[in-house]
Amino acid sequence: MGRSTKVSGASVPKQATRQGQTLASYVYGIVPADLEMPPDERGLGDPAGKVHMVRHGEIAALVSDVDVDQPLGQPGDFMAHERLLDVVAAKGPVLPFRFGSVVANTDAVVAELLEPHHDEFLEALRDLKGQAEYIVKGRYAELAVMEEILAENGEAATLREVIRGTSEDATRNERIRLGEIIAASIEAKRAVDTELLCDALSGLYAEGVIREPTHELDAVNVAFLVKTSDQEALERALSEFGEQWAGRVELRLLGPLAPYDFVTAQADAEGV
Repeated sequence: MGRSTKVSGASVPKQATRQGQTLASYVYGIVPADLEMPPDERGLGDPAGKVHMVRHGEIAALVSDVDVDQPLGQPGDFMAHERLLDVVAAKGPVLPFRFGSVVANTDAVVAELLEPHHDEFLEALRDLKGQAEYIVKGRYAELAVMEEILAENGEAATLREVIRGTSEDATRNERIRLGEIIAASIEAKRAVDTELLCDALSGLYAEGVIREPTHELDAVNVAFLVKTSDQEALERALSEFGEQWAGRVELRLLGPLAPYDFVTAQADAEGV
């Protein structure tokens, strides 16, 4: 349900810069040109991750200088990228770039990204105005979901009794089969519970994206595109719905976040 805007960029040439570093422009994302960026916000790179806006027409890119001789992906780099975009998303629409988008310099940011894609980016920003991404995550309580599975599946209950008090070697096949049943049952429950959650929050989001589970006991992992003005209503609805799952699923709400799951721009820079 998301939209991806892929932007081709040029290679990053070596440039003589201060203190012998080879600097290029790291691009976090696209924002409206009139966005008021807090002066103390930091991202990644040098010096000290100072972020500035490169404007063209009605849009601007959030950038900072990075040393291209130092590989991206150092501890904290990805978190710095996401944290900056999430801070901006709480203030206004942002079109996030994927981690690692680098172009030669600020002139190239304009010539290769902002100028040729101005109208495309502007339209996406207008579509996102007043909205941000919110992620609902839920994880099953292991004992509770196991009790459900054993109560619902006779084979699983029988296998549980067979392996109780026996060695792993003596009941290896039974344990493997029980594991298969549990995994399949949780997958089926996840699908049903995700649908129930989406139905319960219906009317509070413009779009929803079901995300891949990150843990074997994940019950739900869904991203929603929501009006920031509806955050309190979303929190209230989720709290009321969560009461039905008390002791069974622990729910968490993350946001407002940059809309990574709904619209992403990528600068394909070679030679970085």
